Amino acid sequence: MSDQTPSPVDGGRNDRIDDGIGTYDVVLLVEQAMSGVDAAQVRSLHDTIADQVVYHVLLPLEDAAARIEASLGTLGAGDMMASPAMAMEDIDLDAVREDCRDRAHESLERTLAALRATGAEAVGEVTAAPPVDALVDKVKAVDAAEAIILTQPHLVAEFFRVDWSSRARRKIGVPVLHLLEHETFDEQAGGGEGITGV
Repeated sequence: MSDQTPSPVDGGRNDRIDDGIGTYDVVLLVEQAMSGVDAAQVRSLHDTIADQVVYHVLLPLEDAAARIEASLGTLGAGDMMASPAMAMEDIDLDAVREDCRDRAHESLERTLAALRATGAEAVGEVTAAPPVDALVDKVKAVDAAEAIILTQPHLVAEFFRVDWSSRARRKIGVPVLHLLEHETFDEQAGGGEGITGV
């Protein structure tokens, strides 16, 4: 390699993606473990890039208290009347937090394995920071060329998570693509919420 060729090692930036020099860094924010189909679709977005594509996966840590409240909220009124009231202080919050951490790390490992099975280079971390803040920080830290947000396709989840994409677009200067998990590109483009991007 020539001394004048920028590389991630020497801190320089090579903006060409077709010369096979350097990396093309993509920050990927996911809500849960990616399936093999999801990983293949994400990888297909970059299969014509000659540089080494590196995926930096962020998986938000689920809030234990919110998880408990959501679980309690799913009980029907009849269930609440038929059983004794469950107080939050009766629940071992530390055990739930540990379970959340374990599940998040397991989901991250499954996601990295799915991406690596496509031939991609993938690294990742579980983050307790607000998802959009973590995304913005990671994009800056790795000087990413783009960001992808992969969310669940359920209507209610989608209503809240679309905000991740719009907030991220306002905060970072790279393209942000919003995809739905477990749906092919054709399914996403053919109706429903669809693919959103810049």
